[in-house]
Amino acid sequence: MKKNSLRFLQTHTNMASVISELAPDLFGEKYIDKGERMLYSLFIEAVEQVPIAISITDKKAKILYVNEEFSRVTGYQPADILGENESILSDKRTPREVYYDLWRTISSKKIWRGTLCNRHKSGEPYLSDLTIAPMLNESGAITHYIGMHRDITKTYESEKKVVNQKLLIESVINSSPIAMVVLDDQDRVILDNHNYKALVSDLDKGEPATYFLQLLREEMGDLWAQLQSKEQGFNHREFRVESKGNQRVRWFSCAGNWFVEKEVNADAFFENVSKHYLILTLTDITRQRRQMEELHIQTLKTMMAEDERVRGIRETLLGAMHQIQMPMNQIRAAEQILRHRKDDQHAGLLQILQQIQQSGEEAVVTMQKCIPEILQTAVIPINLNQILHEVLLLTNQRIWSNDIEVQWQPLAELPAILGSENRLRILFKQLIDNAIEAICESNGSEKRLKITTDTDAELIYVGIEDSGLGIPVEKRAKVFEPFYTTRPMGGNQAGMGLVMAKEIVNQHQGFIEIDPDCEQGCRFKISFPLRRQVPKGIE
Repeated sequence: MKKNSLRFLQTHTNMASVISELAPDLFGEKYIDKGERMLYSLFIEAVEQVPIAISITDKKAKILYVNEEFSRVTGYQPADILGENESILSDKRTPREVYYDLWRTISSKKIWRGTLCNRHKSGEPYLSDLTIAPMLNESGAITHYIGMHRDITKTYESEKKVVNQKLLIESVINSSPIAMVVLDDQDRVILDNHNYKALVSDLDKGEPATYFLQLLREEMGDLWAQLQSKEQGFNHREFRVESKGNQRVRWFSCAGNWFVEKEVNADAFFENVSKHYLILTLTDITRQRRQMEELHIQTLKTMMAEDERVRGIRETLLGAMHQIQMPMNQIRAAEQILRHRKDDQHAGLLQILQQIQQSGEEAVVTMQKCIPEILQTAVIPINLNQILHEVLLLTNQRIWSNDIEVQWQPLAELPAILGSENRLRILFKQLIDNAIEAICESNGSEKRLKITTDTDAELIYVGIEDSGLGIPVEKRAKVFEPFYTTRPMGGNQAGMGLVMAKEIVNQHQGFIEIDPDCEQGCRFKISFPLRRQVPKGIE
């Protein structure tokens, strides 16, 4: 085989002449013949032993030479294939357009590179990564073609399996009903699904993963780093998300798992370099939370109804006691006058007045004993946005039945305060109920209820504004006095509502006032301190 190859190369002067021209430069003039023989021998050995299938054909693709690797790849020995056309290797699966491009390229004295589907001598198809180059003589005419190819079937199958596996994973992820995202150790998104992409516009929070990672790290604190270092996951971390413009509130349950992957870049070839990744899932549980919220609101309605019943009894008894005290004071004054006169003529009247006074005092004592007690409530961290949201749901029926426009403008990230949930609900429900009544009594064309929350370095602010007739300046200080009302029927409708509201605000070390800058309607401004002091005396 080597002798045949040598004769071929010596006969076809294209390659031989190149080597002859290089020999003087490589070995010097006096060693031309010796150098030429050495290069011929070295060249033949290289072509024979190179792990690439090499074939040389004439201009009509008749095979004139093949090396040992060619025989191994194709199954054809030199005796089987020399003199045959190169098309003997072709498989019908290769499109005609590929062969057309191949011949057009090499006929233009250019090198063609591509992939063909060839057929082994056994009939088994294989993929050939092929390079064909034209061989030119001294005048630049094509004399032969040299082809070099490798069997890349296994490599192709492996690459296809990787691609298919990737597509399968992406299909599974995209078909998932929950949002999924894979993040590297720099919090960069590596892979996500369609549901995650939808959150970008739905939540209007920028990159959703960045937003939720911030929430998770703030909530979990040191636990986050511990779980990450141990590659342990987390589940059921729920967050309430208010979108921009407060169009709606959504709830998400977050879960995550860390995993390690080996690096595949060139720098990591000789080193065992790995990288941490986090797969984060975001499940929209808004529907479940709304169902829970509806049950919660029903429970709150029951609790608030009971509270209002107790409060009504308290106000009724306190009002009755207040009404009794006025004539009792007059009777006591008359008794004092008669007693100072020491007139026997009025002794009977004095005795009657004393009896009336005693009966009145006994009645007041009896009523005091009948006033229902309000139990102490737990002091816990509270999000005022949640409390106000619940109160709006509690009054939703009245709002809709009176066609009132609600402008709900809470601060998205509102710090918590320490306080009593139930007492704060009573506070805001009283203020919102008053606002609804003021709107309905005004009979104006605009029916608007605006509720805002805000904060600064020291205080949390709540604003409750209505489009009613407002409260005259001279009466604003009196509305917080017991049994005072701005309604036309005076004492018949007087109560303790705003007195209780102010009492609850005071219990939380807060402050309530009527905004003097409100030009239309009435705006109550309530502020609570951000300090972590536990409120005292909350009932």
